[in-house]
Amino acid sequence: MSYLVLARKYRPRTFTEMVGQEHVVQALTNALTTQRLHHAYLFTGTRGVGKTTVSRVLAKSLNCQGVDGTGGITAEPCGVCQACTDIDAGRFVDYTELDAASNRGVDEVQSLLEQAVYKPVQGRFKVFMIDEVHMLTNTAFNAMLKTLEEPPEYLKFVLATTDPQKVPVTVLSRCLQFNLRPMAPETVLEHLGHVLAQEHIASEPQALRLLARAARGSMRDALSLTDQAIAYGGGQLQEVAVRQMLGSADRTHVFRLIEALALGDGKSVVETTEALRVHGLSAAATLEDMTLVLQRMAVWQAVPSMADSDADPEAQDLARLAQLMPADETQLLYSLCLHGRQELGLAPDEYAAMTMVLLRLLAFKPVLEPSAAASAEKKTPIEPRVALTPAAMPLAASAVVDAKPLAPAPPKPKPTGLQLPVRELPQRTAHVPVVDSASGTADSPAPADDAGWVAVPVRQQPEPRLSSERGAASPPDVPQVVATPEGEFWHGLVTQMAAAETINALVRELALQSQLVARDSDTWMLRVERESLNSSTSRERLQQALANAGHAVRLSVEVGRVQDSPAKRNALAAAERQLAAEATILNDPYVQGLMRDYGARIVPGSIQPV
Repeated sequence: MSYLVLARKYRPRTFTEMVGQEHVVQALTNALTTQRLHHAYLFTGTRGVGKTTVSRVLAKSLNCQGVDGTGGITAEPCGVCQACTDIDAGRFVDYTELDAASNRGVDEVQSLLEQAVYKPVQGRFKVFMIDEVHMLTNTAFNAMLKTLEEPPEYLKFVLATTDPQKVPVTVLSRCLQFNLRPMAPETVLEHLGHVLAQEHIASEPQALRLLARAARGSMRDALSLTDQAIAYGGGQLQEVAVRQMLGSADRTHVFRLIEALALGDGKSVVETTEALRVHGLSAAATLEDMTLVLQRMAVWQAVPSMADSDADPEAQDLARLAQLMPADETQLLYSLCLHGRQELGLAPDEYAAMTMVLLRLLAFKPVLEPSAAASAEKKTPIEPRVALTPAAMPLAASAVVDAKPLAPAPPKPKPTGLQLPVRELPQRTAHVPVVDSASGTADSPAPADDAGWVAVPVRQQPEPRLSSERGAASPPDVPQVVATPEGEFWHGLVTQMAAAETINALVRELALQSQLVARDSDTWMLRVERESLNSSTSRERLQQALANAGHAVRLSVEVGRVQDSPAKRNALAAAERQLAAEATILNDPYVQGLMRDYGARIVPGSIQPV
């Protein structure tokens, strides 16, 4: 007699034998008991969770004849009548299973629907079961829509799919949908123990835990792995053999890696990774085991009362590691291991990639001396800050005003908010640390009596020279311009051509940087300071632009000192506007009051004319 694999031998025959799908079993049982039956059912879920099994049990419930042949629709099929045994054996004429993965065309669906016009031969209902229904073509779906919507009273449709997103909504709306969930590892573990007890096979609890986790919610995968583990272990299930079969790292390696990371021991991390390489253990499985351990460590750190120390032999090691590694590092390492599994396929060597993933925690982990670690426990209160926005100053220029530390003011009632009046400041000490960019030092913050104020750092520029006792920045370098009538004429002409965009790029630069020295009826003399501007192409284009502006002259360019050019005049005008803006700020009574009473100063470069 040929051997029957565990996944087929222990396939549930009734609803009571099904494991992990209580929500589906309860709904179908109540529907069969009250005989409120739908004409089409859709079962969705991942592989190996019981979609085909539910379909066969439902078909037996609809067609069961009872032990004495007088039974009816029931939620507990007898399993011994002709209909039940034939459905289990796959030879019941009124139960048809169609594999849509290999019969996905419209012809196969039409041949199936042609049988719908005939009444059942043996049973009470015809049941059409279409597996992997999402693989059908659009034409095949359209062909079955009408029959699926209004089938004969003796016909039931059962559809199963692992990808319901690919099923048209016109089909979904005609079916009663049930989602079969992936099974929890504890559920799989319990069922494996029951199966092995009936098979009289010795097993270790930790070996079953490994198989339950490796199944990833699929009972069929769990039974198939169990078959493989029995053959690998020579009729026994031992933890060492199962780990070798699955390529999983021993938990001692996982605990050693986490402990080394908690202690910042990079050498031990690398040595343990090399040991995994030598033994041929999977890097992906190691990172997966680490995520499981870290998740339980995080639960232990957050809620110690929920740690199951009695039933778990690893609880003592988990508690020790949870106390050894801070909670924030546990969360960071969990995230690194979780996302690091995606990097294994990108690296030429998965063990080198795993080493980089683990060493990444050490790169982010701060190294503190004992004294520094002790002082890090003390939290420095956040210093208050007075923020003035340009909108609060009705001035002709905008400026950022920074407050300097002063002596502590008498205690005042704490304000209820951070909004300040436009022309009124609270009577309290404001402090903002000011960094000297030249020396890299900073003023030490003074103690604050209110921790509700938030300090916002201000980017500092090098300390400027002071032109007055008020602390105003010295004016920018003002260009020296020796005004001439020819320069006035040339500035206006160049400005006009630039606005009209008749000159651009190098031609505009030549016109702006040059000085009109002399002009007569047919020749104009220009002077530039750089020889690079005096190119024949730029000179000819400028000459053409002058002709278009009504000055058909020939240009002659020489190199020399320029004292009156359009560029110098524009720079002079900009400097004058800047000086006027700074004077407006400095002469404002509100700014003067801030500088006098609170030691404020104007941040260099923050004044811009408007």
